[in-house]
Formats: sequence, structure tokens, C-alpha cells
Amino acid sequence: MLLPESLGKGLLGRFRIPVPAGKTLATRAAVAAERFAYPVVVKADVASGGRGKAGGVRRCDTPAEALVAFDAIMQTRFGGERPRGVLVEPWVGAARELYLAVVVDGGAGGYVALYAPKGGVDVESGPPPIRYEFGLARNFRAHRLRAVLADAEPDAAIRERVIALARQLVRLAAAEDCLTVEINPLMVLADGALVCGDAKVVRDDAAAGRNADIAAELELAQADASDVQRRCREARLTLVPLDGDIGLISSGAGMTMAAMDAIEAAGGRPACFLDCSGNPTPEGFSLALDLLEQDESVGAILVSVFGGGMQADRVARTLIQILAAATRRKPVVFRLDGTGGERASELLAAAGYHNHRSLESAVKTALEQARAAA
Repeated sequence: MLLPESLGKGLLGRFRIPVPAGKTLATRAAVAAERFAYPVVVKADVASGGRGKAGGVRRCDTPAEALVAFDAIMQTRFGGERPRGVLVEPWVGAARELYLAVVVDGGAGGYVALYAPKGGVDVESGPPPIRYEFGLARNFRAHRLRAVLADAEPDAAIRERVIALARQLVRLAAAEDCLTVEINPLMVLADGALVCGDAKVVRDDAAAGRNADIAAELELAQADASDVQRRCREARLTLVPLDGDIGLISSGAGMTMAAMDAIEAAGGRPACFLDCSGNPTPEGFSLALDLLEQDESVGAILVSVFGGGMQADRVARTLIQILAAATRRKPVVFRLDGTGGERASELLAAAGYHNHRSLESAVKTALEQARAAA
């Protein structure tokens, strides 16, 4: 479960990790009543990503600008999510913006620390973050991270502060059942101090049975969920709305992330993370296709499934039946591979569709069709 920034920063503060002194406000009157020291930054308090590019993060130099920002943000949906309020923080002038994260990676047997010397909204356009894989939290070693950072961060003082902060993020992740703790940007102030400008914290839903905080957050998220999110949860689909135009339907978190990376690498942006592995049935795929068909931001739909537990040919039959049952205006691009992949290609060809055998080829076609529809 991805937390809104206000809750994520609340966790950071409990572990004495430096964050700006912010306030979460739910009404226009509350914003008007506050006496902030301007300038401030007003942010949509949502769990969805892509707020900055969607107008959900605004610098305000006066009380009047803060009210205008509040009104605009509260009238906007971010990744399908309506803000529960705004987070108002003092504007922090950063000498540099870095990227630092601690995430769970099954391939590493546990935790990985990620660092990039250039962070911010365009971090994806730079080189990939360097990795320090250490698995269990107790295996974190400062000297090993220092060696990894040696070439990426030439400023020794900043390097040592990053190492100390990474250690705290590891403690937080382990203690609070976090799958991801991502700080972007990690701001370097004029005096060299580090402050967490933004926080993306994902907690493990499966830990709700032993962690009362997670159980309470899940209950709150379910109460606040949009109709789309509620329908996906009931159908056992995992949906994370994003801000792109390529609707992505896939199977398994790893395969879905790989497809998202391929879309980004080709110069596109995914409109969602939509994993159907929890319900690979006609009902599950039908709901996924219907949601993306109704999403005005989606220009093309990419179905990327690698047959393992679910055979690709069975998925092909299901999708052909769904597409034949209703008139759809958005192009659907297929990449069904793995077990039953050859038969899936034959079935799709007989129905008038093409099955791409490589993810790169399918992504290229999906981007071309989305651009043609724009």
C-alpha cells in the first residue's frame, strides 16, 4: 500500500529523519486561517504518483496564491484519486537534488539501497541509480555502501550524510514493514544538510495481521477509495494509476514492472500498473480492458503476458472473446509469450490480430498507435 506523502513523512519523522515542518489541511478555511511564513509549497495529499507534472505541487508566495493552489488541487484527480487535502510545507531552496531509496528486491534476497547524484522530477531521464544489495536489514554495512558511492558521489561530506540516512531508512523499512522507502528529491541545503523533499513509502499489506498501523491504513484507504479502485480490489486486480497514455495490462508484478521500464525506455509513459495475475479470468481481463477503454488519457492498450502458471493460448482465447463481444475504439497490442505462446499467435492471427513475440516490438507499436490517436 502506497501512503500519501503526509503519512510517509510522518513515519520518517518518527525515525528522526529530517523532513520539512508541514501541515495537512483539508478545507479552504483551514488554509486561509494559517499564518505561514511564505513562500510555501502546496501539494496534493494523495498516494498517486506524477503529481508534479499534473499540477499537484505548487509554489506559493502569498496567502492568495495558496488559496488558488488549494482550489485547483482539490478540483483535480491525480491518477484517478481525489485529494483528501493538501500538504503545506515551507519552500526549501536546494543547492542540489539527490535520489535515495531502500526497496525490497526478491532477486537480492531482501533489501537494496539505490542512489543517484541527480534527483527530482526528471530522475528517470538520467543514468539508472547505483545499487547496493545487502538482503537482510542486519547485513547493511556502511563501508560497503561507501565503496559503492565512491565514484557516484565525489563530495565526501555528502557521501557520509547519505550513508547515515540510508542506515535510518533501512531501520525504518524493517521496523515498519515497508517494501519501498524512496526519497526524491533528497535536498542538499546550502550548509550541506540533507532534507527529504518528498517521500514515497509503500507498506506491505500482508503485514496487516501483525501491524495495527497497516491494518488501520488499509481500512482508511478502502473507505476513501474511488469506485475504480474499489472495483479492482473486489476483482483481485492490482491497479496503480499513473500519468502516461499507454494502458498496460500484465501478469505478475515483476513482468508488469519490466513492461513499464520498456515503455519508459522507448520514450513513452505508462498510464497504469495493472496486474491481472490475481484474477486471470474472463471477468478479470474484461474489467481491465473496460477500465482502460473508459480512461480518456489512454491512447493505446498493451497486453503483455508471459505464460507460466497461466498459459498464453488460454489468455489469447479469453481476450479474443472479450474483444469480439463489444465495440472498442482504442487499439490493443498483444505480447503473449511463454507456455502456449506459439498457439496464442495462431489464435490471434486467425482473429485478425498480431502477436508480438518481443516486448520491445509490442511497446514500439503501442507508442506509435497512441501517438496516432493523440
